[in-house]
Parts: sequence; C-alpha cells; structure tokens
Amino acid sequence: MADTTKAELKKPVFTKVDQLRPGTSGHNVTVKIVSTKVVLQKGRAEGPQARQLRISECIVGDETGVVVFTARNDQVDLMKEGSTVTLRNAKIDMYKGSMRLAVDKWGRVEVTEPASFKVKEDTNMSLIEYELVNVVE
Repeated sequence: MADTTKAELKKPVFTKVDQLRPGTSGHNVTVKIVSTKVVLQKGRAEGPQARQLRISECIVGDETGVVVFTARNDQVDLMKEGSTVTLRNAKIDMYKGSMRLAVDKWGRVEVTEPASFKVKEDTNMSLIEYELVNVVE
C-alpha cells in the first residue's frame, strides 16, 4: 500500500548569477568554475586533532555573469577549474562591500554534468561595490 500522505517534493527554483543581490539567501544556481585560488590553509591535516581550515576563492559563473564563490574545507576539493557544480541553498555574504556566494551547513555543493552554456566573464557581480546605508525612520 502506497503512502499518499507523503508531501510532494517541490522542484527547486534556479537563479541566474546576474539575479544575485546583497543579503539574499536560498539560491540554487548551476555554475561553471572559471578559476580557483586557495586563500587560507591552516591547522593539522593528520593526527588525533585533525582540524584543518581551508578556504578558496573561486570565480564561478553562468551565461549571465560571474561571482566569487567562497569554498570552505571539503568544498575546496570539489572546485576544479572547468567543472560544473550546482550550489543548493547558497547565500550572499558581503566582504568589503562586494558580494560573495557561499554555501553553509544548510546547503550543498554538487558536482554535476558539464553545462552547455558559455560563461559570461565580463559581468563580474563581485566587482559591484555596495554601500551599507542606514535608513532612519
């Protein structure tokens, strides 16, 4: 007997890179990795207290533009130049006034089939500088 009370799964809504805005989250986006650079690596890789912190900044994008993706720890290994990944439940972090795409413990980075699109590298969303404006009511 089939369980008919099971909730139907919603299909994820995918966002394009040029639609990303500061302070937003819950993005599902499929991107190609243009470049990747390790910016921080510290801690011990071996031994009983094997705690290592690794951070890479990756330029990722789709046919609408590129953005800097901050890969942390195990995510760093998945970020290979030229490969395609789907970022699920990604969020926008702000760093020195510019957007960084990130996936925390509530999201996932999945390597997927190579995408057919050509990355539009001349539209870098992370180069747009945003200023925090306090609105007094």
